[in-house]
Amino acid sequence: MSNPKMASYGSWKSPFSADFLVAKSIRLGSLAVDDNNLYWLELRPADGGRVVLVRRDSKGKTVDVTPAPYNVRSRVNEYGGGAYLVSGKTVIFSNFSDQRLYLIDSGSAPRPITPEGSLYFADAIIDSHRNRLICVGEDHGVENKEPVSRLVAVNLDGNGHIETLIEGNDFYSTPRLSPDCATLAWLSWDHPNMPWDGTSLWTAEINEDGSLADPVIIAGGKDESIFQPEWSPDGILHFISDRTGWWNLYRLKDAQVEALCEKEAEFGIPQWVFGERTYCFESNSSILCTYTDSGKWYLARLNPNDGKLQTFYLPYSPTDGGCLCIGQDRIFTIGTSPSKPTAIISLDQDGRDMKIIRQAGDSKLDSGYISTPRPIEFPTTGGKTAYALFYPPCNKDFTGLEGELPPLIVKSHGGPTSAASDCLSLETQFWTSRGFGLIDVNYGGSSGYGRAYRQRLNGNWGIVDVDDCVNAAQYLVEKGEADGRRLIIRGGSAGGYTTLCALTFHDIFRAGCSRYGVGDLETLASDSHKFESRYLDSMVGPYPEKKDIYRERSPIHYVDQLNSPVIFFQGLEDKVVPPSQAEQMVAALKDKKLPVAYVAFEGEQHGFRRAENIKRSLEAELYFYSRIFGFEPADKIEPVIIDNLPD
Repeated sequence: MSNPKMASYGSWKSPFSADFLVAKSIRLGSLAVDDNNLYWLELRPADGGRVVLVRRDSKGKTVDVTPAPYNVRSRVNEYGGGAYLVSGKTVIFSNFSDQRLYLIDSGSAPRPITPEGSLYFADAIIDSHRNRLICVGEDHGVENKEPVSRLVAVNLDGNGHIETLIEGNDFYSTPRLSPDCATLAWLSWDHPNMPWDGTSLWTAEINEDGSLADPVIIAGGKDESIFQPEWSPDGILHFISDRTGWWNLYRLKDAQVEALCEKEAEFGIPQWVFGERTYCFESNSSILCTYTDSGKWYLARLNPNDGKLQTFYLPYSPTDGGCLCIGQDRIFTIGTSPSKPTAIISLDQDGRDMKIIRQAGDSKLDSGYISTPRPIEFPTTGGKTAYALFYPPCNKDFTGLEGELPPLIVKSHGGPTSAASDCLSLETQFWTSRGFGLIDVNYGGSSGYGRAYRQRLNGNWGIVDVDDCVNAAQYLVEKGEADGRRLIIRGGSAGGYTTLCALTFHDIFRAGCSRYGVGDLETLASDSHKFESRYLDSMVGPYPEKKDIYRERSPIHYVDQLNSPVIFFQGLEDKVVPPSQAEQMVAALKDKKLPVAYVAFEGEQHGFRRAENIKRSLEAELYFYSRIFGFEPADKIEPVIIDNLPD
């Protein structure tokens, strides 16, 4: 259309319907190569949110390895990861419904190799010398106590015997065997640390009976975060550490820790899930790695002997999820782009010959409807600088009414130790193609900018993150790129908490959306899963010693200050942020006679995976904003009940 039609922002007709999003999108993750086959996981919303293991052979034939109803997900630490491994013709995976490990051998039907019960498993490796798995085992059978984490060995001879190798720390991850299977390395950490705060790297020789001999700490501690220990082909232990303030690569050589490439960039990521890899070995003298610099991810080759780093400049950036592997003289990674769907890509050794193996969505997207993010830096509280990605409204068929500025959605990411990414998000385009601006804020506490930036949130959750979101919105209003009377804030999980705090303790936002967010920090401190049960010690303070601070920063106690309409979305099986958090806030806002909507989903946990629920949440949110701001959506949407909405 050569002459765009003038229409109110929010009312534009978009090709990105909610049906399009769920029908055309899958999520890709967890790459592995073995025996000339490439494996990956696909989360399929249209299949009830099931996660399927997929294999592509050397001839390009692709098949599903795990049949329905198997769902390849681990629940260790609730967030899971590290849910499968392959070795030759053998596949072993964790099944979500019962958390047992299953084995598929030469295309056979899956058969369980661990007993029914209370044990969860993740991050497994094969110990070929002893015909066993070594993995993280989490025991949920201890009555009235938090689950117990261990490193365990699972016998593969069919008897289901499980042996404890090491225990005593609160958490374990990343068991890795040396090439000769004689030495085991692993990570551990203890409450109140999270793995990005401080972890310890251990090694131990393996005795003839398979037990561990005299474990010793190689690096790390309470104030140093170690990530992804890995053995080189010649048996030298490598790892990532943030001892300088940045996650850089190191190795242990001749009993000395050596830095391989000192750089103010992050080669590691927060260990929210198991099995992530940001580097792998091509040879003893060549490491493929990914790193982020100023929020942008790159693929590179590092020579560990001279520290030279050769960066690849590609049309795709490697994902921040740590997916990288090598096989068949090809490099495999999951690549992202601001304008193309996330894809599994294959590269030759020079990075020139790129092939797309699998895409997470429809590749035939009209660029006339795609909003490309603009990285911005903006001033924030205390004379500091924060970061964000700004997506202006974009639709080739429409423009706003004369004199009208677009409404702005401020997105607060989860974690809070996560980060905004510039990868194409059809959910973001859902909003921008309808006439909304959207700013995705990397507030203080986000990863990708070094340890000091991550630690801005220490003692300041509910303050620094909120101030940065407020200042991001005000920055765009002052630049004339957003309507200050139509500012919206939305977020999920920790981002939902930031959203509710911003709505409660500031008065610039006119509407909000909390997706499985936190309204009461005290409840979160006493009713959360083990992995995050002490997370608030660093971000708020120890509980109950700092009970007054918990109350001061809990929106539930200050509903009298909240004057903007809010819509809440919640999974009813969420163990990370239980439904009571949303329900308390909804009840309080109803009592206050403030417009409020609540949409709950049976069978959903922390985050929505089923197509029908993803669709409903997007459409309901758009409907909510249309009623609050008085525009007519172009889409036909099933209404959502909004209590206390004036006629």
